Amino acid sequence: MTAFILALILALQVPSPGQKPASGQKTTGSKQAGGRAETVPPGSQERRRATEPFTTPLTVGEMAGKQAVLETTAGRIVFDLLPEAAPNHVGYFIKLAREGAYDGTTFHRAIANGIIQGGDPLSKDPSKRDAYGTGGLGVLNAEVSPAKHSRGSVSSVILPGKPDSGGAQFFICVVDQPALDGQYTVFGRVVEGMNVVRRVSESPVDERGKVIDRVEIKSATVRDKPAEGPEPFSTETATELAAWRATIETTAGRITVEFRPDKAPGHVRAFLRLAQAGVFDGTAFHRVVPGFVIQAGALSSRREPLEEPQQRLVRNLQPEFNDLAHVKGTLSMARGDDPASATTSFFICTAAAQALDGKYTAFGKVVEGLEVVEAIEKTPADGETPKQRIEIVKVRVER
Repeated sequence: MTAFILALILALQVPSPGQKPASGQKTTGSKQAGGRAETVPPGSQERRRATEPFTTPLTVGEMAGKQAVLETTAGRIVFDLLPEAAPNHVGYFIKLAREGAYDGTTFHRAIANGIIQGGDPLSKDPSKRDAYGTGGLGVLNAEVSPAKHSRGSVSSVILPGKPDSGGAQFFICVVDQPALDGQYTVFGRVVEGMNVVRRVSESPVDERGKVIDRVEIKSATVRDKPAEGPEPFSTETATELAAWRATIETTAGRITVEFRPDKAPGHVRAFLRLAQAGVFDGTAFHRVVPGFVIQAGALSSRREPLEEPQQRLVRNLQPEFNDLAHVKGTLSMARGDDPASATTSFFICTAAAQALDGKYTAFGKVVEGLEVVEAIEKTPADGETPKQRIEIVKVRVER
């Protein structure tokens, strides 16, 4: 077992108020973080287990297709609930959420790029900070299933050595944690907000691994999972698509492009869809070749990883080679050796490039901001890489 996994398991143990870590152990937010396998003050949680464990009155069917929405001070986290894997854990979470029990609680514990832990009702009260991690447990029997502790899994916190001691507290995995499989009850899976989870995991912590600045759950609600409709820009005709424009707001200025769906409808649909979803936001013009092209949109240049809904929109595009000439201002799609390898990276020609005609898919042109294109082209570069980052702040699509 690696030190990182051991740290995670120890971090999920319930701390005794005021207890210090063992000598030589680190309790920062690094990958070596963790405290001792600490115990609960006698009688506090033990008394709760004298009552019957919680059993949900809801059926699996009634809980199916539900999502939890956590509005936090760091952003929104949405996860699918998994009643087929852990019906009582899901039922208990729904009960508490509907009662407002999570509102005002915090993510009180974090390991950078490891886990975040929250849901303790005691964390509503800043004066009880020393006791954070000891509340809300001893209510649920374990419901361990084949569900994996993969990135984004939501699982139940338990008392040390007591699998049947879950309750209100939960943790979210920032990365895959296979060594936790079979030990903790997975009852949810994050579908939106993993960047929020990651940022919370990087919060500064004290010597006991507790988050220093409050990261609060402002509200926790349960909703029906939104029905999946047609993807944006999948049903419009070529004429309707031609009415749309995209404005690329960059740190060097604004560039507006219009599209040619009559020549490359698939590329136009994909670009509009990616732009509307914010996929291009935070990417950079990573390649500048004077007298040839400026290139942007590569996910490797993005400041933050894509969220899950954005990732689902990224796919290889089938080539739509056409008779549009690659001249100054032409918008075209970058690709690798495989003609069907274009995904998100695009380029704008800064001069005629006949060698690209019929080999790359041109699908639009610059109609405003050509002077910005020229300014980007003139930026000092190390080879083809700009020395100063020129970022796409936002791409707005509008008719």
